[in-house]
Amino acid sequence: METQHTEYKKSFGKEVTISLVAFANTNGGRVIVGIGDNGKVYGVTIGPETIQRYLNEVKTSTYPQLFPKIHTEEKAKKTILIFEIDEFPIKPVSFKNRYYKRVHNSNHMLTLEEIVDLQQQSLSISYDAYPSPVTLEELNHKLIGHFFERVNTRGRLLLQDILFTNLVKLKLIRDEKVTLAANLLFGDHDFSIRIGRFKGAATIIDDSVVKAPLFTAIDEAMIFIKKHINLSYHFDGSIQRKERWQFPLEALRELLLNAVVHRDYKNFSDIIIKIFDDRIVFTNPGKLYGNLSLEDLEHDDYVSSLRNKLLAEVFYLTGDIERYGTGFIRIRDFLKDYPEITLSVA
Repeated sequence: METQHTEYKKSFGKEVTISLVAFANTNGGRVIVGIGDNGKVYGVTIGPETIQRYLNEVKTSTYPQLFPKIHTEEKAKKTILIFEIDEFPIKPVSFKNRYYKRVHNSNHMLTLEEIVDLQQQSLSISYDAYPSPVTLEELNHKLIGHFFERVNTRGRLLLQDILFTNLVKLKLIRDEKVTLAANLLFGDHDFSIRIGRFKGAATIIDDSVVKAPLFTAIDEAMIFIKKHINLSYHFDGSIQRKERWQFPLEALRELLLNAVVHRDYKNFSDIIIKIFDDRIVFTNPGKLYGNLSLEDLEHDDYVSSLRNKLLAEVFYLTGDIERYGTGFIRIRDFLKDYPEITLSVA
């Protein structure tokens, strides 16, 4: 049975190399030649130069060149050939300028977006570290100063009162150029958070488009959300009354931060937040980054992959993010006092 890590081929051909490329771009795997996808053993004929010829065909048709391990085994009194390849450290690997990945038990061609993401992961390049067309003078210096104050107050890093030096230290300026992260945080960019209050699937009773530097956009979006969710009060025996929001504000803010920090900024679609009577839906542009899956997010031991490392670092330094990769853990903790609310990802 073919799986995420195993592929069967009746005979050697280009499809074997395509599978090896897909495995190399994902988590590694093996191609067994001489067995059909129906599980029937056909076997292969191995001559003195067969294995070397197959290796040369794989090597010359892939870039970067792949060198799989090859060995033979006997099955049902016939010889089968097993190709094994580990996940390749420099991705993406191509077969004749085409790129593939392994999804469950089949190979899929990579989109341009996925190719770029794999390149960034392999080179440890953060997308938000790329240069922006704006200059330092075009950024909001008052907002930057406020950011420095918050960082120093939080105490995770001590910044001096020198704007350019601080931005270089934080890698928000690289090679004397303003990064995309700096423009997103403190500049006039083209990305928005669109929030709507819905009565039913198609009836909008209020909406707002937050188009502001990310450093302030989070707070602006939270103001609108709080305006459209219920607030109740109760007494627990003490003199002061206790307030209880319809949804825990800490969880909503964490979801909002997650959307802003981890969204794909190559995609110009808006972050969409829909507030209904009984639920809030956050929709974020872009797929999950790296090898992270939706199933992983349901468990507390998931390993985070950062598409935008500079944004994550900035919000960590201000205390908005406690630690990388703990967002959904914290959200589940906040929801413990709200047993009537469930969290789902899709």
